[in-house]
Amino acid sequence: MELEVEDVIKLLISFALGVVIGTEREYRSKSAGLRTLILIAVGSTLFTIISTKTGPDAGRIAANIVTGIGFLGAGIIFREDNRVVGLTTAAIVWVTAALGMGIGTGQYLITLSAFLISGLSLVILSPLQKLIRRKRQIRNYRLMCVYQKKTLKQYEDLFKDHHLKILRGEQKRSGGHINGSWTLQGSEKHHEQLTKHLLEDQNILELDF
Repeated sequence: MELEVEDVIKLLISFALGVVIGTEREYRSKSAGLRTLILIAVGSTLFTIISTKTGPDAGRIAANIVTGIGFLGAGIIFREDNRVVGLTTAAIVWVTAALGMGIGTGQYLITLSAFLISGLSLVILSPLQKLIRRKRQIRNYRLMCVYQKKTLKQYEDLFKDHHLKILRGEQKRSGGHINGSWTLQGSEKHHEQLTKHLLEDQNILELDF
C-alpha cells in the first residue's frame, strides 16, 4: 500500500479536530482529555483508510472500530454518589471516532458539519444545562438525633416546606439514636436554605449533606 498525500492530509485533519475537541475536555478537567481524543480521532481515521483499501473487509473493520470505541466509552462512565458521571465524555469519544471515520472515507463536508454541531452543543448548551441543574439539584442528607419514641417525620415535613421533593428516604434506629437518610430534589436556593436550617437545629447530633 503506497503512501498517498491525501491520506496524510486526512490524518492531519483528524489531528486538528482531535486537538479542538480534546482542548475543550482538558479545559473542563475530564477523564478523556487532549491526547486521548487526538489518538481516537487519528486512530479511527487510520483504521478507516486501511479498511477502504482492503476490499471486502472494509465493513468489518469499520464495525470493529465502533465496538472498540464502545469499550473505551464504558471505561469512562462511572457512578459517583447517586449519579452517573462521564456520559458526556463517553459520547464525545464516540463522536470523535465517528469524525475520524468520516475523514478517513473522504466525507469532509458532512464530517465538518457534524463537528460544528457537536461543538456548538458543548459550548452553547452548557449554560442551559447548568441552569437546569441549579433548578433541579439532587442532594443527599443524613442526620442523627436522640430517639424519642417517634420517627423523623417532622424533618420530612420540613423538606416539603422548603419545596424539596423526597426521591428516597430511609430511617433506622440504633440504640438510643435514630438515623435518617434522604435524597432530595429541588433548586439550589432551597437546598441552601434547608442546609442552614438543619445546621442551626440543636436536636441534630450529626449531619451529612
